[in-house]
Amino acid sequence: MHHISRRELKTDEFHDAMERGVEILRTHQKTIWQASLVVVVAAAAFFGWRYYSSRQTAKASAAFARAIAIYDTPVQGTTQQPLPGQATFPSSAAKYTAADQALASVATQYPSTHYGEIARYYSGISLEKLGRYSEAEMWLRPLADGGDTQFKALAQFELAHVYEQMGKSQQAVALYQQLLAKPSVFVPKPVILLALGDHYAAAKDVAQAVKYYEQVKSEYANTGLADQADQRLEMLGKT
Repeated sequence: MHHISRRELKTDEFHDAMERGVEILRTHQKTIWQASLVVVVAAAAFFGWRYYSSRQTAKASAAFARAIAIYDTPVQGTTQQPLPGQATFPSSAAKYTAADQALASVATQYPSTHYGEIARYYSGISLEKLGRYSEAEMWLRPLADGGDTQFKALAQFELAHVYEQMGKSQQAVALYQQLLAKPSVFVPKPVILLALGDHYAAAKDVAQAVKYYEQVKSEYANTGLADQADQRLEMLGKT
């Protein structure tokens, strides 16, 4: 009887293991191929999305630059002097109509980009300056309800101005109070206090207006904003 040596036994075990491995690989070949395909497709989709996103951002940036140049174009007869060779608009209405069209186009074509959001904001301002307050509200509201905290604050502050023009006093004050509860770099506390003072001064609520102006003077003494508050108090006869 042939005696199986330890070396032969290990060799047979190795062969058996190899055969089992080949059998498992053969049995699950389709599953492995499908899993690999999923990984390849996912990777292609990810890098494709990154490439597309990068291209969209670049296009949005260029389109926004052209649109905001219209917004910044001087109007004839105003204190803003044009640069050598720079075009001008005959009126503010013509300027902001053109700016709104260009900015709205950027916001519509590139809504998911940062430049699309900024374009939406400036389109809202342009519409406000044209007295088209309902349309301005439509553009500003989504920004005021969400998005980047600092940018959200700017949109809320502008929307509050729009509400004042629309006679929606309660909505305007509510937005100012939200901003006052959480001031930001772009909309600091003294600016909000001045806006609230202006709101109540326009509403002939002198006591409330004086309260906010005085708060600016006491909390931000020896600043330009304190000087503005003092000027407003003087206009109300409260100095």
